[in-house]
Amino acid sequence: MKSPGRTTLCFVVVVIYSSQATLNLNLESIVHPWILHEHELAGEEPLRQKRAVATSGPAAKEYTVDIEISFENASFLEPIKAYLNSLSFPIQGNDTDQATSILSIGVTTVCRPTGNEIWCSCETGYRWPQEQCLHNLSCQEHGSSPAGHHCNCLKGLPPKGPYCQLKRAVTLRMSVRLNVGFQEDLRNSSSALYRSYKTDLETAFRKGYSILPGFQLVTVTGFRPGSVVVTYEVRTTTPSPELMRKANEHVSQRLNQTYKMDDSSFQAVTSNETKFSIIPEIIFEGDTVTLTCENEVLSSNVSWHHVARRFDIQNSSRFSIYTFVLNNMTSVSRLMIYNITQGDAGDYICKLTLDIFEYESRKRVNVTPIRILATEETRVLCDNSPVSLNCCSEINVNWSKIEWKQEGKIYVPGNSETDSDSSCSRYTLTADGTQCLSGSAGTTVVYSCEFISAHGARGSKNIEVTFTSVGDNSSHKGEVHEFLRHVMEMSTVQSTTGNSLETSKAQEQQANLTITQDPISVSEGQNFSIKCISDVSNYDEVYWNTSAGIKIYQRFYTTRRYENGAESVLTVKTSTREWNGTYHCIFRYKKSYSIATKDVTIHPLPLEPNIMVDPLEVAVLCKGSHYFKCCVEEDENYKVTFQVNSVSFPAEKEVNGKQVCYQFNYKANSIPWCPKTVDVFCHFTNAANNSVRSPSMKLNLVPGENITCHDPLIGVGEPGQVIQKLCQFSDRSSPGGPIGGVMTYTCVGSEWKVKRNDCISAPINSLLRLAEALLKSPSQDRKLPTYLKDLSSSTDQMAHEVSSSPGSLGAVVNILDLLSMVPTKVNLEMMMHVLSTVNVIVDKPILSTWKVLKQQQTNHSSKLLDSVERFSRALWSENSTSLSISQTNVQMKSMVIKPGSCKPYKQSFLFPDPDLWGNVAIDKYQLENLKTDSPIIIVTVAFPTLQSILAHDIQGNNFANSLVMTTTVSQKITMPFRISMTFKNNNSFGGKPQCVFWNFTLANYTGGWDSSGCHAKVEGTSIFCSCDHLTSFSILMSPDSPDPDSLLKILLDIISYIGLCFSILSLATCLVVEAMVWKSVTKNRTSYMRHICIVNIAASLLVADIWFIVASTIRDNYYLLNETACVAATFFIHFFYLSVFFWMLTLGLMLFYRLVFILHDASKSTQKAIAFSLGYGCPLIISVITVAATQPQEVYIRKNACWLNWDDTKALLAFVIPALMIVVVNVTITVVVITKILRPSVGDKPNKQEKNSLFQITKSIGVLTPLLGLTWGFGLATVFQGSNAVFHIAFTLLNAFQGLFILLFGCLWDQKVQEALLKKFSLSRWSSQHSKSTSLGSSTPVFSMSSPISRRFNNLFGKTGTYNVSTPETTSSSVENTSSAYSLLN
Repeated sequence: MKSPGRTTLCFVVVVIYSSQATLNLNLESIVHPWILHEHELAGEEPLRQKRAVATSGPAAKEYTVDIEISFENASFLEPIKAYLNSLSFPIQGNDTDQATSILSIGVTTVCRPTGNEIWCSCETGYRWPQEQCLHNLSCQEHGSSPAGHHCNCLKGLPPKGPYCQLKRAVTLRMSVRLNVGFQEDLRNSSSALYRSYKTDLETAFRKGYSILPGFQLVTVTGFRPGSVVVTYEVRTTTPSPELMRKANEHVSQRLNQTYKMDDSSFQAVTSNETKFSIIPEIIFEGDTVTLTCENEVLSSNVSWHHVARRFDIQNSSRFSIYTFVLNNMTSVSRLMIYNITQGDAGDYICKLTLDIFEYESRKRVNVTPIRILATEETRVLCDNSPVSLNCCSEINVNWSKIEWKQEGKIYVPGNSETDSDSSCSRYTLTADGTQCLSGSAGTTVVYSCEFISAHGARGSKNIEVTFTSVGDNSSHKGEVHEFLRHVMEMSTVQSTTGNSLETSKAQEQQANLTITQDPISVSEGQNFSIKCISDVSNYDEVYWNTSAGIKIYQRFYTTRRYENGAESVLTVKTSTREWNGTYHCIFRYKKSYSIATKDVTIHPLPLEPNIMVDPLEVAVLCKGSHYFKCCVEEDENYKVTFQVNSVSFPAEKEVNGKQVCYQFNYKANSIPWCPKTVDVFCHFTNAANNSVRSPSMKLNLVPGENITCHDPLIGVGEPGQVIQKLCQFSDRSSPGGPIGGVMTYTCVGSEWKVKRNDCISAPINSLLRLAEALLKSPSQDRKLPTYLKDLSSSTDQMAHEVSSSPGSLGAVVNILDLLSMVPTKVNLEMMMHVLSTVNVIVDKPILSTWKVLKQQQTNHSSKLLDSVERFSRALWSENSTSLSISQTNVQMKSMVIKPGSCKPYKQSFLFPDPDLWGNVAIDKYQLENLKTDSPIIIVTVAFPTLQSILAHDIQGNNFANSLVMTTTVSQKITMPFRISMTFKNNNSFGGKPQCVFWNFTLANYTGGWDSSGCHAKVEGTSIFCSCDHLTSFSILMSPDSPDPDSLLKILLDIISYIGLCFSILSLATCLVVEAMVWKSVTKNRTSYMRHICIVNIAASLLVADIWFIVASTIRDNYYLLNETACVAATFFIHFFYLSVFFWMLTLGLMLFYRLVFILHDASKSTQKAIAFSLGYGCPLIISVITVAATQPQEVYIRKNACWLNWDDTKALLAFVIPALMIVVVNVTITVVVITKILRPSVGDKPNKQEKNSLFQITKSIGVLTPLLGLTWGFGLATVFQGSNAVFHIAFTLLNAFQGLFILLFGCLWDQKVQEALLKKFSLSRWSSQHSKSTSLGSSTPVFSMSSPISRRFNNLFGKTGTYNVSTPETTSSSVENTSSAYSLLN
């Protein structure tokens, strides 16, 4: 440092240098020469700090340079600062160094002589680093120091730097008022007025606030009424109030005066820089609670506010506020609340104010009552036997002290023990006859256990102990009830209706909650539910948690909203002791909370699967005996009896460590019949009088003639007999605890030999039990990481045990399967534990053990793969875009795809074996179709040894001999997309390679290889696989499709497309013909309506066929290209095919009407309105309802085709049921009509054209309906999976040619159409024949046609008579009159 008489100026220079050469600054050329020389520049320090931003190539680099200048005369300081502030940037370098430009110069530190010392202070916007403040002496703040900045002045410049640094950036949320009228366009961010205001204001703000140190940007966020209030955000370092006022003045000066900005209306709230802490974390009623706010802004103006009570907190007997400055660096304010109560709970705000700035922070205080669990009454016999009294706190915390007190006529002292792990205290006392008073009623003493927290809260529980002398009442002997940790004796209901925990607005209405009133007291294994009803339907969130603040997982409760309220139901199907406690039902609206509480008591009772029985099966001689045993892992006060047939026997209790067994010695001579098979059970009954029955034990009573094997544990047996026994009861039990699994014995000669050992080691069996219990736990998501870690550790430590024990190996797979069912997100660490476990169990030394499991016909290999896929789908990472895990026998790679940043998915896998490698790829287009607003993650896991573990294909012939890769997507996929993979070609035998996937549903859901939808292509040493899903024409009625590579699929495609071509041409021809002959064939209402129906049938089928072709083109090599187009195609195919059927129904109903309702004659317009409503209205309603009910869940279409879904929603029935019902109705109408026409009643005299029209209708329906019925009847047959190929072929053939059938039988077979066409073309020969035919009209039979079919039809019904009409029909008008005068009479 220079001498005390000198003044030092430190400033930072930001320069940019555009070459790769070493930076060389010529400071004398940068600072103006006359300042340096005339003011006697004493010297300059070398470059202290250089920071470069690395760039590629010759791009410019930016440097920040700290420079120190010292000079003798302090009066030169201000002119130099003024000169530096007046410079315009950037400043280009001199002639010798033109590549360098100076971007900015900022003064950071100024050192001035003060007496015999030098004080170094920071300029506005800068501050000393914390390490300098802590290790150097600070000086008193002088008048020129900006207020509100800590550690601004040091005694002496630190010899090694650093100098004062820029403060960290904050966001100032500011507002200012414009004294102009508010216009509604200012609410619309896209309006021209809004954009104009925003542009002008941001320009003024930028210019004004650019003087702030560290200024980055300013953004206008909106406008609101009140004149016009502008809200905006400024990103900068924390400025001083003086500098902020100066910047605000600059803003006003630079803004056009027409805006009329109010200079006094500036307001600012900074982003949260306050550190808010609460001690203790768990607060009990009666604690002294300390709330601390810390802020780097120095100010003593700190206020505290209680949100729920809406008042500012002041010093009082229960509240104490103390504000101070710590180390001249931090403002600290502490609020102490003494003897806190439930009413003090809620949100607290601490607010630090400095000039126009407000620093605000908010924290919630939750207050929990101390609940002590204990049996409230017990009896003690004064016989010198030790008795224990137990107290436990409901919440497990480290209590400062637990004290026991007693009050009563006698004094019986004891010793207390505290278990800090369980927050329980035990008080053991021993009473003898000299301490107890005689008397049959006994003497009652009240013992109190008091729990004291480290912060002063106290909670106690009284236990009434009645002491009885030995001779007073023998009936009480042994009635000492120990406390059960997880049992609560009382159920209370508390509903918060008047006060909320938190509210931000006075007008927010609190919900009134009512909760299940009946006490909930159940035993383990039973179900219970709690219903919570709110009288307000407007809420943002509903959730449940425990009194300890543990949130209940959402799958345990359901919530429904009604018009005038809502309800949430917590349902537990299988309760365990973990569900014991108090539960809170919470309805939240904004920041207002309504809470109702309910206590649940779960009485201990073993679950049936947890009762270990011995023997599972045993043979006993008719006069022999055998011990039966039931064991549990807990010592509770159960009443246990054994049931043999209908007779019950008491059990003997035996405690062995943590295991408690109940046994019964059964003597066979108690049963008169032999041989006989008897089922034996044990019943456990708890204090709540609930009971559970154990698994059955089978007792076979045998005479003993052929018995050769005898064993006291296994029993007796004949040669070849097989017996199973739980491993923990066999001679292989483990000293480390009960082992799991089953041992199978067989009688060979005269001894029992082990046939199969499926035992599970004790540590693995313990984890299996925990995993089974985890699925019933309310906090399963919190426990899962620990369980996965323990599983990985145990599996690794016991790798040898697992490799030699099929039972342990299967148990590890079962544990993974159970844990994968926990519905929670999996992070990278959890996934590492999963794959570490998998890495051990698929290691090559264990492959032989896998073969043993496969011989037992288990599906463990399929279960393992399924569990890994479930974990992969649950994998999640918020920060990383790619995750990777590599083990010897398993590798995982993944990629996170965020909305709007899609890129192709490509991963490669390499293993030490050169023949085991693979690649997987999904192109960008497929990923873009995964429409989602949230990130998704794609995970691929590769296994080099799994192909040896998975079974053969379903024929049992082929093996997988390459890498096994599984790819999952975190989002549910409803549209198929293609995945491409590459494998090493390991087929050395010249056979055809086949790409397969593991189908979990094959072989009765045990899994198997399946090649459906996968295609292989061999290129040298590589095999390229592409897997997708396909469809075909027969998909219209079929929920599944033929194999895309099969001959059947190819044949169906050929028939479909050829038939469609014929149908479209035929339907178009039909419409053209109808247009040509329309006037000639529609001369009466019946004919008119008939042709209306025919035209609409043809038009609907034509459009449906066109949409079917469109649907078939929405794919690229069996791949759906566009989901939206597929949904549209499905909707229109559904709608127009239904229209075909409903127009057929209209045609049939119209005929039925003309023949049956003969006295009713509706107008043509009425008939048309009904026909179009039925023909298009009904199909439209059905189609819209179907898409509306299924598309929101994305289950409207199939995953592999553009047609109605079957597997998920059975939406296909919305087409099948109406179509087949219409076919049945039309067939029925046809039979009725034909019978009516061929057997007319007396007086039936229809006119000739009416008769011909009705005849043509009957003929059309009689022909078309069987054809359509037969077509869709075959379609119905294809609905059933695995249907015969004949049905697919017949359905495709008949359906594809529907258009041709309609042209032939619905149009051209009509004699009037034929006559009209003949007239249209005016052929003389045909005309003469037509005249001849007309003259014979009156004597022609009713079904007269030249075709043999017509003649056979008439002969069939024996009809050759005629209908006579009284008026000749020559004009269209006479036709109408005749039609009105003559009707068919029944």
